Amino acid sequence: MDDTANIPEQYRTLHGKRITLRPFRMEDLKDLFEFTADEEATRYLYAAHKDIDQTERLLTNYYLQEPYCKYAVELNDTKKMIGTFEFRIKEYDQNAELGYTLTREYWGNGYMSEAIDLVLDIIFNKVQLARAYAEFDVRNEASGKLLTRAGMQRDGVLRKNRMVNGVLTDTVHCSILREEYVK
Repeated sequence: MDDTANIPEQYRTLHGKRITLRPFRMEDLKDLFEFTADEEATRYLYAAHKDIDQTERLLTNYYLQEPYCKYAVELNDTKKMIGTFEFRIKEYDQNAELGYTLTREYWGNGYMSEAIDLVLDIIFNKVQLARAYAEFDVRNEASGKLLTRAGMQRDGVLRKNRMVNGVLTDTVHCSILREEYVK
């Protein structure tokens, strides 16, 4: 059961040192298209968008239609939307699944580490869940390093379980338990 609608209002916008995780707006379309149209940035997720109409449907039908726990990653200084972050709460299992993307220009600057820290604080210290987890394409070493820095451990590999751009890929499953979280 996905229970993200039960997230209290005060956690719908999260403020970090350099970024803010906030609800999506239609004004994010151009910045979102910058990511979704980049074949390098989307290569482990889905086929790059060919036109902005495709991205507009994603924004309208996914990010805006059910906005809880779906965040635009915005730079505090410029107010530019540079990525996405979401988590889905599985209340029955006391788990939260994380997912994220980042515009290529901003890779390697620690923005996603900051986003994960903000969200793990909510998951473990505010909502009091037992476990957070994420999955990544085994070929995406940068995502694996990011999750390791966040304190996650590799639980295993799901072999050929996901179709990405016409190729069946292996997915690495990682998690962190509340008692392992030290922030």
